Parts: sequence; C-alpha cells; structure tokens
Amino acid sequence: MAAMSDLNPRISVIIPSHNRAHTLPRALDSVLAQTRSAEEIIVIDDGSDDDTPDLLAQHYPQVRVIQQTNQGVSAARNRGIEQATGNWIALLDSDDEWHPNKLQCQLEALAAAPAHRLIHSDEIWLRNGEQIKQMQKHGKQGGWIFQHCLPMCVISPSTTMIHRSVFDDIGYFDEDLPACEDYDLWLRLTAREPVLYIDQALITKYGGHADQLSARFWGMDRFRIRALERLLSSDTLRHEDLEAARQVMLKKASIYLNGARKRGRTEIITEYEALLQRWQTETEA
Repeated sequence: MAAMSDLNPRISVIIPSHNRAHTLPRALDSVLAQTRSAEEIIVIDDGSDDDTPDLLAQHYPQVRVIQQTNQGVSAARNRGIEQATGNWIALLDSDDEWHPNKLQCQLEALAAAPAHRLIHSDEIWLRNGEQIKQMQKHGKQGGWIFQHCLPMCVISPSTTMIHRSVFDDIGYFDEDLPACEDYDLWLRLTAREPVLYIDQALITKYGGHADQLSARFWGMDRFRIRALERLLSSDTLRHEDLEAARQVMLKKASIYLNGARKRGRTEIITEYEALLQRWQTETEA
C-alpha cells in the first residue's frame, strides 16, 4: 500500500464537465488560485455541445483537455485518472469551487499522517445564492468510517485527494451507475482502510440547478442498493460491517419498494420483492 511516503507529491486535478461552460470558469479559476499549485489540470469534456471547447481553448491554454463522447461522470473521471501523471488525484466537479488553501492544507495534513491514501474536508453549501445549513446526518468524519458512509454519501468528490494506488487496489468509478458512483467507491475504500479528514470547509458546493444528477433521477437509493448488494456479495467486509451493510440495504430496499407500490411500478415491485425475500432468507440462515 503506497501512501504519502512519496517524497515529491505530484497532484493531478481531474474535472469532468458536460455542458457546463457557465460554471467551469469558476471551478478552473479556483484551481489556478491555489496557494500550492497543482502540477496538472485535466478537463474531460464529456461530449459538450455548448461553448466549452472554445472557452478552454481561448482562456485556459494551460489546461489539458480530453474530449470524449458523452458517457457520464464516472467514465469521464476514470478517463482523467487513467491519463493523469500525478501520484495524487484531486477531484473537482465543474460546478464546485475550491477555496485557495485547499491543496496546501491537505498536503500538510497528509505529511503529518502519511499512512492515509484519501483525505477529505468539510464544505459550504450554497443554493440559489443562500448558504444551506447541513443536517447532522450529513456530518463528515475521519478514521474507520465505513458504517458512517452506509446511509448516504458523506464524502464529497470535490473535497477529496486520493493516492492513485487506491484505484489500482479497489478499481475505478463504476460506469454502470448513472448516479451514486461516489457512494459506491467510498464504501469499497472505507471497508478496507481509514481516511483522513480536515474539519474545515475547503470547498463551496453550488446547488439548485436543473442539471444536477440528484434532480434527474427518481429513487436515487436504487443505485445505492445496487452498490450495497454487490459489496455484500464480495466477501470483503469484516463481520460487523457485513451485518451493518445488510441491515441498511434491507431498509433502503423496503423503502424503495413502498415507493414503487405507491407509483404502481409493477416491474420494480416484482424485482424488489424478490430481492428482499432473497436477502431476508440469507439473514435468517
């Protein structure tokens, strides 16, 4: 397991973007304003048909641009990670903004705790220009946080810096998940090792726009259920984590099934009744 013992940390920033010419400059400017510069900035243009190509060519010649047909955020991130030359990967969504000391603070924290391969931080949420107070369930932590990550995603990709050896060990973002792909990756990682956390807001997230994934999909928990099912079948969880993951999966599946019944989604009802029966039988065995 490689970690911060790398004598010369080299940071590659990965920014996936699809038709975000209106927010991408804010994200890029926040990277360029860092007190500790990144060695490489990569924008994966995921099939944009807005002004993104011209914007990047005219105003950000120092940025490495990778263009691909629209394949989704997981494929875009994965392409950037594969092409990156850095030993540390710093993710940034194209509608988020780093604070100027983000990279410097994280490198200093990693230098003091060199065994960690993922570091994340707190964040500020803005929606329609107003700051949103985070609920207790959204609270972030460091250490062995697998069970804390089970209910929902509590690590924001834009807050993270990840040693690239992580992807060699546990794989990349799941390109078959149209959403909750970060939830899936963090569970695979936190089941294996602790993470480092800085209790300081180092990014600002901007919500309230229509092209956010959470606004496009009904029943987001179905993607988390899929991730949990696969993890439960992998034989990689410690006993206490296995039971906790099974209980969360059963709870989420029950809630999703009730929602499908209210909406008369026959195919979903059949699928999730069978899922619940299968896992409840295994639990009782």
